Amino acid sequence: MGASRLHLVRHGEVHNPKRVLYGRLPDYHLSSAGREMAQAAADHVASLDRPVAALYSSPLERAQESAEPFAARFDLVPEIDIRIIEPTNVFEGTQMRRSLMNPLNWWHLRQPSLPSWGEPYASIAERMLSAMGEAWRSADGGDLVMVSHQAPIWITHLRVAGLPLQHDPRTRRCALSSVTSFELVGDVWREVAYAEPAATGGAVDVGAV
Repeated sequence: MGASRLHLVRHGEVHNPKRVLYGRLPDYHLSSAGREMAQAAADHVASLDRPVAALYSSPLERAQESAEPFAARFDLVPEIDIRIIEPTNVFEGTQMRRSLMNPLNWWHLRQPSLPSWGEPYASIAERMLSAMGEAWRSADGGDLVMVSHQAPIWITHLRVAGLPLQHDPRTRRCALSSVTSFELVGDVWREVAYAEPAATGGAVDVGAV
């Protein structure tokens, strides 16, 4: 039968006082504000008054913690899917501003269309759409929620919209705990909604890298 709609949800704010590009590093958890953001995202999806049949999460702590309000609200057990994880990044564990001041790091910026500093955009799109398609086909009706990260969600948006995958990370329309919704019509994905239900004006760590 398939699903009815698929919501890609970005995690909430991470406690990151040193402003480190944490990437896939362990032990980066939601801040107290981040937990409130995640709850707002779950409340928003519940307000759509659509049954949610399955919940998926990236394996990283911040995504699993952001999935908790969905699990409680819809009485679901999150399924971990490695395919919706944050991409790799050679600057992981560093403060980005300082890294960019070091000429030795400029080599990693030589091909932004790929990008040369981490996992290729095409690879991100491929694994995200693979995870989405498999989840959609395995559902017996209802909506799906996948808690992921800014870059994978934005790359999925670009691929579905038929836009170039190369972009300036600072221009992504993917706020903390935002909800980007898709439907699969035949074999074609289409984006049907975008919402920013969480109050993010006071966020310290917005994570655009």
